[in-house]
Amino acid sequence: MFTAITHSQIYVLDQDSALDFYVGTLGLEVNTDADLGFMRWLTVNVPGHPDRQILLEKPGPPAMSEETAREVRELLTKGGTGGSLIFSTDDCRKTYETLRARGVEFTDEPTERPYGIDCGLRDPFGNNIRFTQPKP
Repeated sequence: MFTAITHSQIYVLDQDSALDFYVGTLGLEVNTDADLGFMRWLTVNVPGHPDRQILLEKPGPPAMSEETAREVRELLTKGGTGGSLIFSTDDCRKTYETLRARGVEFTDEPTERPYGIDCGLRDPFGNNIRFTQPKP
């Protein structure tokens, strides 16, 4: 049976802008950037953890019809209707301050929760991102 989750996928409207945000701002690294002809396969991962990749996928064929892709793009531009990513960090408050200094706008400031310290933001495409400093 299954042994791991290797890829997760979120929709982005522009893959170059997504690279700027996920790599340039959040500090992830490019794993794969390949032109497959019918689509660009663009994945990023947490540095040093290539076993779990995020596919930054532009809505469109072959995964969906152009009509459906148009609807997905419209939903994304409305904000808050995208996917979700949750990262862990050793220091939530420090990560928050670092990203805030880079211009990231947050939806939730670092807050003590039963499971640790947690905060949230949205990427430029409406995808929800959270990062958590788990309790020991």
